[in-house]
Amino acid sequence: MQKPAPLGYGLGLRPVYYDEILETRPPIDWFEIISENYMLAGGRPLAMLDRVRADYPIVMHGVSMSLASTDPLNFDYLRALKTLAERVEPAWISDHLAWTGVHGLSLHDLLPIPYTREALAHVVERIQRVQDFLKRRLVVENASTYVSFADSEMSEQEFVREMANRADCLLLLDVNNVFVSSFNHGFDPVAFIDAVPAERVVQFHMAGHTNEETHRVDTHDQPVCEEVWELYERARRHCVDASAMIERDDNFPPLSELLDEVGRMREIDARIAAEGARSAA
Repeated sequence: MQKPAPLGYGLGLRPVYYDEILETRPPIDWFEIISENYMLAGGRPLAMLDRVRADYPIVMHGVSMSLASTDPLNFDYLRALKTLAERVEPAWISDHLAWTGVHGLSLHDLLPIPYTREALAHVVERIQRVQDFLKRRLVVENASTYVSFADSEMSEQEFVREMANRADCLLLLDVNNVFVSSFNHGFDPVAFIDAVPAERVVQFHMAGHTNEETHRVDTHDQPVCEEVWELYERARRHCVDASAMIERDDNFPPLSELLDEVGRMREIDARIAAEGARSAA
């Protein structure tokens, strides 16, 4: 199985930073876009994307594919996604292990599923159909969750591993989502990381969340916390060749602060690589 070549260290492309990115060309290896924000015939976002794309590789990340829904796949959406991909030529396309609506209604959220054999077969079949339509392998992200199901027949990490193997898809390992879900449900985040098939992980997400004391909420509006940085190091030791990026979707800081977080990923990875070189010597 061949994965896309690693891209290095990236950021989520957000409109608040368009001008600074185009003026300063920050030392970022690549940018990730929210696909739905650019699935239009024209407008400023698409024009800005074309300019950024001239200098940086792009990854497309969606929030509306609704892979786990019982509604039929939305082929109007998939055609628009494919058209954008033909324009952008992304390194890969990703979306979430979640459902976002049912009976034709969008709930504008990433909703959880029971980890059952029936749900697994359903999701695998839909991923395979999407991959056949897009003519490329899909990258699927673990979503943060806030409820669990008594009917689940396996753990989330078991479900993700079986899904990836049976659908022959790739994985986006959201380290913050692992931490948030592990806190909310009381499972071991390290065990989750260690169970993920490293050979299928092409990308990490790193982000901040809100601590509500009794639970954590994946808000992407805070700096990455220390616990998530520690978990990132574990993930990097497990998945040595995955590209990594910082997500920020609200409470936007100066771009320099996000670049500092990208720099911290580089420093952690450089230290791990140096340790490996010393051990080999």
